[in-house]
Amino acid sequence: SELITGFLLSGMPCPSSCPPGLLALMAPGLALMATFSLPSQAGDRRTLPVEKPPGVKGRTLILLDVNTKSPVRIISENFLSLQLDPSIIHDGWLDFLRPASSAPAPQPGEGRAPAGSRLLRRSGRGGSGAGPEAVRRARRDIVRSDIALDKQKGCKIAQHPDIMLELQREKAAQMHLVLLKEQFSNTYSNLTLTARSLDKLYNFADCSGLHLIFALNALRRNPNNSWNSSNALSLLKYSASKKYNISWELGNEPNNYRTLIGRSVNGSQLGKDYTQLRSLLQLIRTYSRAHLYGPNIGRPRKNVIAFLEGFMKVAGGTVDAVTWQHYYVDGRVAKVTDFLKTRLLDTLSDQIRKIQKVVNTYTPGKKIWLEGVGTTSAGGMNNLSDSYAAGFLWLNTLGLLASQGIDVVVRHSFLDHGHNHLVDQNFNPLPDYWLSLLYKRLIGPKVLAIHVAGLQRKPRPGRVIRDKLRIYAHCTSYHNHNYVRGSITLYIINLHRSRKKIKLAGTLRDKIVHQYLLQPYGKDGLHSKLVQLNGQPLAMVDDGTLPELKPRPLRAGRTLVIPPLTMSFYVVKNVNALACRYR
Repeated sequence: SELITGFLLSGMPCPSSCPPGLLALMAPGLALMATFSLPSQAGDRRTLPVEKPPGVKGRTLILLDVNTKSPVRIISENFLSLQLDPSIIHDGWLDFLRPASSAPAPQPGEGRAPAGSRLLRRSGRGGSGAGPEAVRRARRDIVRSDIALDKQKGCKIAQHPDIMLELQREKAAQMHLVLLKEQFSNTYSNLTLTARSLDKLYNFADCSGLHLIFALNALRRNPNNSWNSSNALSLLKYSASKKYNISWELGNEPNNYRTLIGRSVNGSQLGKDYTQLRSLLQLIRTYSRAHLYGPNIGRPRKNVIAFLEGFMKVAGGTVDAVTWQHYYVDGRVAKVTDFLKTRLLDTLSDQIRKIQKVVNTYTPGKKIWLEGVGTTSAGGMNNLSDSYAAGFLWLNTLGLLASQGIDVVVRHSFLDHGHNHLVDQNFNPLPDYWLSLLYKRLIGPKVLAIHVAGLQRKPRPGRVIRDKLRIYAHCTSYHNHNYVRGSITLYIINLHRSRKKIKLAGTLRDKIVHQYLLQPYGKDGLHSKLVQLNGQPLAMVDDGTLPELKPRPLRAGRTLVIPPLTMSFYVVKNVNALACRYR
């Protein structure tokens, strides 16, 4: 067994219209998600209060055009990918992952909850009420489920009984407290992945149509501080014997190892470790051409940039993509107003440029991934990093990364012990889930340049103008058969406390537009964990079916009215954009 640092899923199930083998993350939904239902009486539909600070005009008309001749960037089909925290092994949730097997095809207009992933869920809350004999039967059934997994044909896996699921909830709640204590005290217990756990993880990914990227432990060091690869070699040989198609990484935030093991590892040493890992992979036929990613450094401050430079000098040509992580604010001290600050949104853009400068110095053209991203660090904060307000940072992150040429972004995390995840502890989808779902349904890999007029007020001396209205444009996803090729999708973030009006110009003028407007649902406003789409609350239809994401058609030539403090997508139909006609 190998002590791991994490694992990633680089693709997700496609919509029913997708080619069977395509890994397009989150397209009809996020992997690991499926069987949840929200109460129909989630709350009253309310409009956010609008305050107009002095000097802010709510009726300024903005002219918007898009360059439809050629894309400025082309990102990966797997641009939006997902990270699974190893805590699912620690707290037991790994036993409850199962791929969807033979779910019926959705009816016209319906979506299917992750055609390849489910976490079992039982409606209702409360104690387990399970007697000793019931618990014994439940645990025996789990063993049978594991055997079914080992001997499965066609990815059919036995379900766990409700009693065991309720016991797992109690165990996870207790483990949640333990993991948070470890995080805040910066002392961690070992986590060992057994062969059986690896089998479960890989079968889940494989049956869900996902590609698994496995992060090996880099903390096992020899006396001379080089990487001790003996344990990793055992894992590689085992995975190869099972013919598991896996890509690999080594370590997680290596710039922080001093606090974990009492000694630091510099960039050049980690580069040598990666070279050693590449040699190991080449010795094993199954992985001789496997992809290798790294170094997965933390926020690129001065010392971290020096670390990356040392790594790139030694191993820049060894990795298939250079990876780093970004968390916007400390989750222990964040407040909702932080998520509305344009200065905070712009910190990512500065980091992208720093990473690109180093990478292009040593390996020009090398792909770059943001491999761990969340709104807040330290596990996040309840009712904040899992709220509607956090979506401003998340959607802006997707827009900035795509427009600046970052090939893949890996969201941390689908489900873990903190509050940065996409579903809650009852497997109900959170606002960032619905944002991600719409993104995958509507946004294609080709990024387009936009041209705007009237976006900013007249700058005053000494004042930095930062846009509170963020607009991004892509070719509409080729896999969305509701729209013909050549259509364009805009996504817009309005951080103003007043509505904004946008008039489509140039090639977009007088075209029919489909609006997908996301707003918080219920009395909690920006703190809400529920959202509405075009005025209708979003909830699962049943345990295996996503709701129909109905657009609101706008007549040709109509001005787009963007409500205050909202996020929205607009598909401009039948533009016949040259950049978007062909893949």
